Amino acid sequence: MSEETSGRIRLQKVLAGAGFGSRRACENLIVDGRVSVNGEVTDQLGSRMDPAVDTLHVDGLRVQLDASSLTLALNKPAGVLSAMSDDRGRPTLAPWVESAGTRLVHVGRLDAETTGLLLLTNDGELAHRLAHPSYEVPKTYVATVRGSVGAGARRALLAGIDLEDGAVRADTFKVLEARANASVVQLSLHSGRNRIVRRMLEAVGHPVTQLTRTQVGAVRLGSLREGETRVVAGTELGTLMAQVGL
Repeated sequence: MSEETSGRIRLQKVLAGAGFGSRRACENLIVDGRVSVNGEVTDQLGSRMDPAVDTLHVDGLRVQLDASSLTLALNKPAGVLSAMSDDRGRPTLAPWVESAGTRLVHVGRLDAETTGLLLLTNDGELAHRLAHPSYEVPKTYVATVRGSVGAGARRALLAGIDLEDGAVRADTFKVLEARANASVVQLSLHSGRNRIVRRMLEAVGHPVTQLTRTQVGAVRLGSLREGETRVVAGTELGTLMAQVGL
């Protein structure tokens, strides 16, 4: 039985199949010492691995080798529930999940009126870790709020404020645009509590009129239009997995 028949495949072939370029480009990655298998740097061109058993990293980032694994970034439109069904007939995530052709779960939630980045995946362990508070995955939001946000509100949000379900603070906060009657702000935080951004900003006197999530961990919303999805893969997925210890 050949090594490829037994599941062991040349490393450069695995890398090429994972989207790291031509065979020559993949060979360069190997000889430059940028590739590791099962935690060991592998710089020999004759090296082989079993994608079903072994773990592969490039530049320290995990490479997803499971061809059945799928993670999508969705720009959730306003009015869509972060749920698969609703007994009141309101719009849900079902159309995007059904069109993917595999069972996906949503990672965390956005309230119905919040737009922006929502991850959908069929990788159960990735979904669990991204949603678990112990991994402290940062999330970034851009909000339009009432009033002109001053230094006092910024200090309070960064220092921490007390809400009915406990204290919370922003990791970062900045004003992107300030007017007399409205401001646009950006903040990031680790908490995934229900409507947490809206409650924080209201607590400092600036109710939210529009809210968009722009980033989850390493994944950015970018230019993705409302209602559209894109596949999260390559370095972006590897960085996201590394952030939760995968």
